[in-house]
Amino acid sequence: MKVILMQDVESLGLEGDIVDVARGYARNYLVPEGISIEASNGNLKTLEARKEKIMAKRMKDKEAAERVREKISQVTVTIKGKAGGEGKLYGSVTSRDIAQKLENEDIIVDRKKIIIDEPIRTIGEFDVGIKLYPEVVAQIKVFVEKMQEEKVTE
Repeated sequence: MKVILMQDVESLGLEGDIVDVARGYARNYLVPEGISIEASNGNLKTLEARKEKIMAKRMKDKEAAERVREKISQVTVTIKGKAGGEGKLYGSVTSRDIAQKLENEDIIVDRKKIIIDEPIRTIGEFDVGIKLYPEVVAQIKVFVEKMQEEKVTE
């Protein structure tokens, strides 16, 4: 079934795109949630009228993502965690941890957009991607350090 996307969908496409999806997916999820509309002749004519606004919005969103990428490229994230003798962390560094550290630097990023290839479970330096827009991916350096243990004196 052909539908017109009314908003960006990660796995399908961008707003205004005409995509072919399974009939059940369209009728049970996309259309009722307002994510898409059926690609009828009337809706296609409406889409053509809105095409300029959609393209202007895409350009504006992409430019905003480029500005955020520039800001992110100047930041490094340092996360301290409890670690054992061989430098292995008790747990792992998550996208939530990275998002919180970026928020402390006044950079708001959805944690779902942070791409960690494999779990960070050791001390060291890691490159992490952040997908800001379909064609805009920022790279950030994440430094994981061992948390200093406080000794209790009596």
